[in-house]
Amino acid sequence: MSIHKNYSVKKINNYECHEWFLKKHYAKRIPNIVYCFGLYDINKVLQGVVSFGFPVSRSLIVGAFKGKYQDIFLELNRLCVNDNLGKNVLSFFVSQSIKFLQKPKVIVSYADTSQGHNGYIYQATNWIYTGLSDVHKEWRMYGSNIHSKNVCKNFTLQERRDNPNKFYFIDRPRKHRYFYLIGNKKEKKEMIKNLAYGIEPYPKGNNKKYDASYQCATQGVLF
Repeated sequence: MSIHKNYSVKKINNYECHEWFLKKHYAKRIPNIVYCFGLYDINKVLQGVVSFGFPVSRSLIVGAFKGKYQDIFLELNRLCVNDNLGKNVLSFFVSQSIKFLQKPKVIVSYADTSQGHNGYIYQATNWIYTGLSDVHKEWRMYGSNIHSKNVCKNFTLQERRDNPNKFYFIDRPRKHRYFYLIGNKKEKKEMIKNLAYGIEPYPKGNNKKYDASYQCATQGVLF
């Protein structure tokens, strides 16, 4: 039986992603969510979630396409599924989710090198690879998963410097950066023309799997 008969993708409410992102995804944080979609099996049980939101990096939005497309820029910022779903199911989920997004659209996503990820799902769905993210340092908070941007927003620089037992300053892990362009042939050609990064060969290497064994409280739905 084909993937299309075994699985379907539906738009879901933001709150339906929260347990997946807080308990199952390695980041243990809820990102900015504009759109989110669920992967349902043949029994209409939720088997995975994906979310799209506004990119955290303002400099990326402004600079990635020479100032263009800022109002149609999204980031695929979380992708989390149950194990053992079968070959090509993850690719099906990502590609079907993207079809729900209004055209034209520019999407960025990252594969975290600190987690041993190369972005094979993006390679399988024909994203454009543009190399590693820039080298930066960031503030973090001991015992917390608060994003560095929120650490800086909630605590002054002096507070961070005066409390070395609470805050620390580290090199931000570099990430593989991928883009996906949605539009007609002319629009996509123009997007590639304005892309400020060089297009590079896909990275290869052994993927490291994080522990995603947590079982979310999924249940069947009617649709």
